[in-house]
Formats: sequence, structure tokens, C-alpha cells
Amino acid sequence: MRKPFVILDCYTVEPSGLGVPPYLSTYVRTAWSALTHAQPDADVRYVTIDDVRWCLAGGTAAVEPPLSDPLTYSATANRDNAIQLLRDAEIVVVVAGDAVPSVHLHAVNGSLEEIGRAVACARGRRYLLGPLSTYALSTPAAYAGLFDAVHTHTITSGDLTLGSRQPAAYAQLRHDRSDFSGVVSQMPWRPIAELELYRCCTRRKFCDFCNEPAKSPLVVFRDVEDVVEEAAQLYAAGIRNFRLRQQTCFFSYKNRDEEAVRTLLGGIRERCPELEVLHIDNADPLAVAAPVGLRIAKLVADNCTEGNCAPMGIESFDPVVIERNTLTCTPEILMRAVQHINEAGADRGPGGLPKLLPGLNLIYGLPGETHRTHVANLRGLAEILDAGLLCHRTNVRLARAFPGTPLAALGELAPLPSAEHFPTWKADIDFAWDQPMKQRVYPTGLRVPGLHSYFVSQDGTWWRRLGSYSIQIVERDAAIPVGSKADLVVTGHAPRMIYGERLAAAA
Repeated sequence: MRKPFVILDCYTVEPSGLGVPPYLSTYVRTAWSALTHAQPDADVRYVTIDDVRWCLAGGTAAVEPPLSDPLTYSATANRDNAIQLLRDAEIVVVVAGDAVPSVHLHAVNGSLEEIGRAVACARGRRYLLGPLSTYALSTPAAYAGLFDAVHTHTITSGDLTLGSRQPAAYAQLRHDRSDFSGVVSQMPWRPIAELELYRCCTRRKFCDFCNEPAKSPLVVFRDVEDVVEEAAQLYAAGIRNFRLRQQTCFFSYKNRDEEAVRTLLGGIRERCPELEVLHIDNADPLAVAAPVGLRIAKLVADNCTEGNCAPMGIESFDPVVIERNTLTCTPEILMRAVQHINEAGADRGPGGLPKLLPGLNLIYGLPGETHRTHVANLRGLAEILDAGLLCHRTNVRLARAFPGTPLAALGELAPLPSAEHFPTWKADIDFAWDQPMKQRVYPTGLRVPGLHSYFVSQDGTWWRRLGSYSIQIVERDAAIPVGSKADLVVTGHAPRMIYGERLAAAA
């Protein structure tokens, strides 16, 4: 009997793409394609780190249903025998992200200790794929003996056993790719697939903290036909939800080629006629603020599904921080970009949600930061709020020095004000900006359709739609099993979430 191949998904969370269920990452799919192409009759199993945690915990839940814990949502069809699969596997491909775990309500990235414990169960060859590989190469002593080869960006049938430091050509990835039904059938949740459009960044100057130029120093675009073909293959496997992501800016695809965007969106719509979600992610405000940016925004609003978000990185409204870190986007450029997105997409679709809204990214802890930085950020956000514009969500985080970036090359920096004040500053933004904006975008009485429950605690049930940065809706004092479907009506607001009550089960 042939030994199985195993993909162990320890999850990836990076600025360009998500790989935590329900998001189906490009890394998992390239691993699946490489393994099935290398051995077409292989028994390839998909397992998550939550499956391994479940087995190591004795196969018992920490809570009684319908309550859930972080192991519940991400359980695959292979959960009960995950450890045995690792032991029996001829090959184990570990997909893993940042060295510091990212925490989600329903899932936590696998830590190095957990990955080491899981890999210790494997008797076959062990390969690492994903952003964690960059750390493995930069600090090899910490990873000694864990893996037979590492792949930083992609994995193919040709370099499977050798390891790789550069992303494979898109033509090679297309050659390996065929049928995804085998991997999708092992996911009990409804996946939303990430689709990559290109590599690197189209800016002439790169932000000092950005890891995309470190991953790929040259811009390489995928052909429209290649992206549409992959979407069609995923659609044939049962995927009905897509995000055009895994790149720095959707608007810069093919160097802001309006016709290429039109052909891309139209092609996906034609090949996937009954899709439920088609969203974008990541938008460079410089591209959105340009005249062509408004036209592309209108294409997105017209061809994608509602509730869509175009997150843009102002990173800081402080001119000192902007100049010091080569950020290039000024508050004036951002305001024009926000206005373009609102002009194109603020109208509500058939389900009652705005078609396309901007999202904002703010980063604290960058060189040049002072207490004035936070004041500048609050003033900049207040101008957008006072202008009556809409914004879907705001991501506020501390800077990370990814290996290979100019920020990492600076080494250890003296503590900046945010090292002490970040929780307070984040709370300022939550209450002065995020909650009022939630009230504007999701007014009391609004019906939000197409939700599914994904976490249940003593306090209530958490609901969300599939898509880009879907709003969390909490139904208080309700315990609805994970995976249930419903529409909710908005009853209240809080920073970063809203409250709602169930109306009826969704079809």
C-alpha cells in the first residue's frame, strides 16, 4: 500500500495574503499541485495544526457543543487520525507563516515549538513552505534537523526535494496545476480562495518595512488567462468564493491596465457564473488616487460582489515618519484615493451593503515616531470622518522587521513611544474613529445577509460573511452551532464589531 503525502497547514498571515481557514492560501494549493503532479496516483491528505492539537489533547474538546474553541472551526476530515497520517507519510509539506503566531478568534498560527512536535511524528521526508522559511534560512540553528528542504515562496513537482529560494515561474506553476477537488473535499468549511495576480511592488521606491520586494525583487505579472483558468479550476472543485489578493495592489495589475482589469473580472464572472463572493484586497493609494484609479474602482464596483474592501496603506499621517520610511503616500493623496473609492462604490448593492469601500492601514513603531505621530493620525482620520466619507475597516498594528527589509537592517532600535502607549493609542482610534464609522456603514436596523457562525462562547455567537475583512457581528446570549447560516439585523455598535439579532435562516 502506497504511503500518503501530507500537507500540514500551520497557517500563513502576511500583508499580501491570508491562509487561515476559511481562506485557502496559494501555498496550500501549490503544495497540492506539486504533490499530485509529481505522483498522480498519490493519496494526498490535508491536515491543519488544529487537527494535530486535537489529537495531542487526547481527542477531546475543551468545551461542550454548541460552544466552540479555536480547534473547532479548522478541523478537517482527517482530524481524528492526523498524528497517524504524519507517521505514515512518505512526504510531509509544512505550510507555515510568521515566526510570531498571529491570533484569530478561531485559530492561531502554529508556533515553532508546535511545528517541531508535529514534525517529530513524521518518519518520511519533511519540507517547509511559506514565510517561515525565510526565518529558517536567517536563523538556521533554531531549525536544525526539522526539515529536509525549505521552500520560501512556491513549491513545484520539479524542485520538491531540492528546496527553493526564489518563486517559480508562473508557467511552471500552471503546468503543475490541474484538479483541486481532492483538497477542497477535505475542508468541512466553505473555503474562500486567494488568487495571486503578480509579485513584488510596482512603486519606484519601496516602503522600508515591506517584505514584498524581499520576497521577489522584480515585478512579474500573471497572464489574465492564467488567473481565470485557476479560478475556473477552483470553481469546478466547488469553490464559490474568491479574493483577488496575494499582491501589493490590485489597481496596479498590469501597470494599472484598465482593460486588463476589465478582462480579468469579466473572465472570472463568465467562467464562474454562480460565484457567491468576488472581492479584491490591497490597494496602493497612489494608484487609486490617479485618474485611472477611479475608473478601475468603478470596474470593481460593477463586476465584484458587494461588501468589498480596498485596504490602503497610509501607514502614518505624520510627515516625519512618511519621509523617514519612504512611505510616499501623503494625507492629501490618501484623501483623494478615499474619495475615488467612495464615488465608485459607496452605493449599496441588492443585499444592502456598500459595493466597495476603502480600508485603512496604520503602523506604529516606525523610525521617526514621536507623540506627535498619534496626534497626526487622529487628525487625519477625523478629516475623513468629517468629510462624510465611508470606510470599511481600519487595521492598526505595530511594525514588524521582516528579514531582508531595510527596517530589519537597522537592527535593534531604541524604544519608540508606541512601545509603551500602543494599547492606549489603538483604543483612541477604536472609539474616536472606528465605532463612529461602523455606525455610519452599518446603521441600526440594517439587514446583513449571507452570514455564517464561526465561533460560539458563553457571551454569544460570532457571525461573519465570507469576503475581504468581513465585519464581525455578535449575537449576544445565543449559542448557534458553528457553520449555521442566517441573516442578522444590526442592533448596536462597538469598536471593531457590531451587534445583531437573527432574522431567519438563510437559504
